[in-house]
Amino acid sequence: MPGPAPSAFYAAKAGVTRARSIAWQARTRGHVRADGLRILFYHRVSNDRDELAVRPRAFAEHMDYLAAEGYRVVDVVTAGALLDAGDPPPRTVALSFDDGYLDVAEHALPVLARNGFRATVFIAPAVTDGTAAFTWYDAQPPLIAWDDVIWLDREGTLRFEAHSLTHPNLLALDDAEAAREIHGSKRALETRLDRAVLAFSYPSGLFGERERGLVREGGFRLAVSCEPGVNHTNVDRFALRRRQIDARDSMLDFKAKLGGGHDSSPPLRSLYRRVRYGAAPRAPARASSRQYSST
Repeated sequence: MPGPAPSAFYAAKAGVTRARSIAWQARTRGHVRADGLRILFYHRVSNDRDELAVRPRAFAEHMDYLAAEGYRVVDVVTAGALLDAGDPPPRTVALSFDDGYLDVAEHALPVLARNGFRATVFIAPAVTDGTAAFTWYDAQPPLIAWDDVIWLDREGTLRFEAHSLTHPNLLALDDAEAAREIHGSKRALETRLDRAVLAFSYPSGLFGERERGLVREGGFRLAVSCEPGVNHTNVDRFALRRRQIDARDSMLDFKAKLGGGHDSSPPLRSLYRRVRYGAAPRAPARASSRQYSST
């Protein structure tokens, strides 16, 4: 899996994001669309200098805005149930975190609990065990330990779901390895949590028809992608759309992502994905807009 991109890339990416947000504000006068259901996702909530880390102050501002505007914030499994039941209520947003960093429990959890919000944390069990690692870090930030994963899952604000076993590029694996990563992550989590694990997050947002089929065959009810957009009742439950909140996003960018200003892919995204991750001839590759190999 690729490592981090140069910092200049992130600056350029943030500039494109800001331009799109300003265009959205001019076009809509900042009106946030309430149709459908959007899933927002983060990785870290920390003051560390890490392109995956949204500052705690910014995260609190995001959540306080949702609370002030009367949003209901739910976990991904609840979002799927709302879509299954019909048109979800207006001003409903699902929230998720990928990878299971400790700072999510330290900095995001108190803000979520204060507002009565729920969120999903997608984790890779072998990385949580310490038998694998996120290869894009020279010094990996600490993760939530298993004892705390179990306790927090039972507490209810955070719900833990599967993110493969080791966080590989699934498209690069043979059939048996891909099945082991997907199905094995479900079994490992269910053993720890003593409950059914129902949701899957494709590592780096990379998946095709094979990966989608393996997730479905494994007994998951839904899976999330990193493709932008809004989820309506007819959305593919194994390719739910999500929008990442980036470390360099301003409050305007957050509102624009929430309000539909970033529902389409940014310019040159397809070219970037082909260059960075490679194309899979057997299936269309889909990837996150972020530049780390994690998602």
